[in-house]
Amino acid sequence: MNAPTAAVNSIRVAIVEDDDCIRAGLVRMLSRTSICRPVCNFANAESALSALPEYKPEVVLMDINLPGIDGVECVRRLKDKMPGVQFIMLTVYGDSDRVFHSLMAGASGYLLKRTPSPALLDAICEVHAGGSPMTPQIARRVVQFFQKVPDRSPQLEKLSPREKEILVLLSEGLLYKEIVAHLGISLDTVRTHIRKIYEKLHVHSRTAAVAKYLDSSDRFLSG
Repeated sequence: MNAPTAAVNSIRVAIVEDDDCIRAGLVRMLSRTSICRPVCNFANAESALSALPEYKPEVVLMDINLPGIDGVECVRRLKDKMPGVQFIMLTVYGDSDRVFHSLMAGASGYLLKRTPSPALLDAICEVHAGGSPMTPQIARRVVQFFQKVPDRSPQLEKLSPREKEILVLLSEGLLYKEIVAHLGISLDTVRTHIRKIYEKLHVHSRTAAVAKYLDSSDRFLSG
């Protein structure tokens, strides 16, 4: 594990990947751009769970197929410790089942490991700005999952008017910075509201919160 240094204003990125060549390649790629900087990297979930929070990353690139504790469980545990951090899953194949479960655990998106560097950088910027880079097929599965849940999410009624407003904007695909402009509030305020939304809905990601909203939108809006 190492921690290269770079520009202070770059997005702080952590990498959890067991393949030494892929991990080293990601570190080199991120080190060559001013957009991001790799603050730490780990070869397994166990070491990441122990030390990753100390580096205070803003985005984590997480391999799904890790030895021992897998990437899905690693995300779930880290998300509990670092609710404001965004996770992007890395996978060799478009394994919809494991990707789906990782999103439900708190990941904000997923990428294939063969994703070109420019697209990877775009995805990091997108997730850092409040987006959720993923295929429409995966997003649809998340919505379908909540549509099958018999509980009609009474937690939605616990949201404040401002929290409801922000959840609606999230469901319309707005990024955090666009919500800031739309509502005329600060980015920190938006993030605070979103954290409270997650807590009240018992979810760990934007995707899960939006899916729960979409599932109960008629009753939610009428209330």
